[in-house]
Amino acid sequence: MKAKMSTQEFEQIYEKYKSTLYRIAFTYLKNNQDVQDVLQEVFMKRYQCKKKFQDDEHEKSWMIRVTINHSKDLVKSFWKRNIGSIEDDSFNEAASQWGFSEDEKELFKQVMVLPDKNKIAIYLHYYEGYSCKEIAEMLKCSESAVKMRMKKGRELLKVRIEEGWA
Repeated sequence: MKAKMSTQEFEQIYEKYKSTLYRIAFTYLKNNQDVQDVLQEVFMKRYQCKKKFQDDEHEKSWMIRVTINHSKDLVKSFWKRNIGSIEDDSFNEAASQWGFSEDEKELFKQVMVLPDKNKIAIYLHYYEGYSCKEIAEMLKCSESAVKMRMKKGRELLKVRIEEGWA
């Protein structure tokens, strides 16, 4: 069993993963306040975790999985089911922080309104650079399921583009 992590170790982990986890949580939650709540939970869970990770990729994959699970739980909650779409202020603030051009902002916004299964597969592949195999491991599904989710997501995006981002 691993000893308790130092404050310095925790700060390094936080700095290393905060941006990636923020963007992943944002794909589900679409507003800064909920994302911050999820990140607090995720980093608290990581701080308390006694698990020994094989390497940085194993740790990152674990943290992404925890972020996805917490985000999904919040989306399923009564409050989130009964409110909320993308809040333009939160979205524009986040997209600006990530350095998106206006066209990239619009495309990202369209990705954000895809169904969750399609959205997370497309996001992890195109925005975070993960392979289909790596995404399948994170989402605990088959590689072919990831490929189908991405295919369906691209088809939905194509239709929206052809309709003028309706």
